Amino acid sequence: MEQKHYSLEELEDIIAQLRSDHGCPWDRAQTHESLRPCLTEEANELLAAIRIYQKTKNPDNMKEELGDLLMQVVLHSRIAEEEGLFTMEDVIGGICEKMIRRHPHVFGDVDTDDEEAISRNWEAIKRQEKEQQSWVESPLREIPTEHPALTRAPKVLKKIDALYAPRDNYEACLLQLADEVQSLQNCTESPGEDRRGMIAERMGKILLTVSDIARIEKLSNEQILNDEIEKLIEYYEASAENDFPE
Repeated sequence: MEQKHYSLEELEDIIAQLRSDHGCPWDRAQTHESLRPCLTEEANELLAAIRIYQKTKNPDNMKEELGDLLMQVVLHSRIAEEEGLFTMEDVIGGICEKMIRRHPHVFGDVDTDDEEAISRNWEAIKRQEKEQQSWVESPLREIPTEHPALTRAPKVLKKIDALYAPRDNYEACLLQLADEVQSLQNCTESPGEDRRGMIAERMGKILLTVSDIARIEKLSNEQILNDEIEKLIEYYEASAENDFPE
């Protein structure tokens, strides 16, 4: 049996029907706020599907999770349209304009293949855009607190490097990390009620310095830590299997 092919417009119509008076009670009840956990869950499930694809080379799970994430985009857009805020067409138009605007070396008159020049242009265009956005409190506050801390940290550090004080010094970070580790060792040896607070403060500085090293080396904190967790799990799973008799 030949599979039916649907368009984005047909997906929008399905979501509109689900939101209608004769639609699904769950879909009708949703708001931007109530869907926040769903959006996080779907994004994480897509990340898991990408990881699974790397192992299995089977794209079906990734295709399904991309669909679930797309449904979230269409559902939010539908709710916004009902509220008179914007439409799905506005969302698509906005991202198309942004991509064209931020890639003058592809769509404009900037003739360069130099990655550093392209990155500088990207950041300069972003700054111009942010200056016109009234909801941005400050350059450092534009990075959402909703990001996991290990994701947010290098983004904040990159902004500090660009706007305030250059920090791209790998050796200085290593020295600072050694100092923080020594300070952590010293505070763990100190008795008293403030011990846990002192340990937490030192660990925070260590994590921030490690994030700076990851930023400088263009590595992902989240990916590095998750990779190590997977190695740990695989090690103990293999050890447990070896402990069982044949």
